Amino acid sequence: MTTTDPWETLRAATRARVGLGRAGDGLSTAENLRLAAAHAQARDAVHTALDVDAVVAALGDRAGPVVRSQVADRTEYLQRPDLGRRLAPDHGLTEGEYDLSVVIADGLSARAVADHAVAVVDALLPRLEGWSVAPVVVALQSRVALGDEIAAALGARMVLVLIGERPGMSSPDSLGAYLTWEPRAGRVDSERNCVSNIRPPDGLGYDAAAEVLAALMHEAFRRQLTGVELKDTGAALPPAAG
Repeated sequence: MTTTDPWETLRAATRARVGLGRAGDGLSTAENLRLAAAHAQARDAVHTALDVDAVVAALGDRAGPVVRSQVADRTEYLQRPDLGRRLAPDHGLTEGEYDLSVVIADGLSARAVADHAVAVVDALLPRLEGWSVAPVVVALQSRVALGDEIAAALGARMVLVLIGERPGMSSPDSLGAYLTWEPRAGRVDSERNCVSNIRPPDGLGYDAAAEVLAALMHEAFRRQLTGVELKDTGAALPPAAG
């Protein structure tokens, strides 16, 4: 006799762990092993160093300097978020006049950056025709706010930080995109816009993310602000499935 699992339809629609079943008072051995594997992937995402050479090579002639925060090592990065927001003094950045600075930051998942960051840049820049874009900076041991100091040093009016997000138990490779108008030290999160969970095929695709970001950027320039007062009205979002 064939038994239909009522949870299968829901499992097929989400990466979340639902309807796992049990063995006695605990999870089955198979689910425990899958959970342990996911936990290991999340830890690896946090602790694995970014392959900087590969990212710079993929950027080609768009690549700019590689900089660091004031963090000494990964342990300090996890313990001192404040130092991850401050630019090391020997950064070597040169001030110019740019509409936009793009910063690729390792954050909490180098895997997300390695897998998705350059593809987002590839999808976004053609949508910003006529904009003056600074060479793309790669930032190590970086928090989101480090992009503010980088862009200020470059003389950019806006900064986009593409950063590895905190890994979840089903999403070790999620990339976040943070947009800040008039970046400078001291900006707070309420002054930014974020497009999260960029990680096709399980999250937002590159073209969809680029469309939302470009729409937000054009509106940010028109209104000269980002953050809680700048809303994504949904006009740039892909249509819902029928």
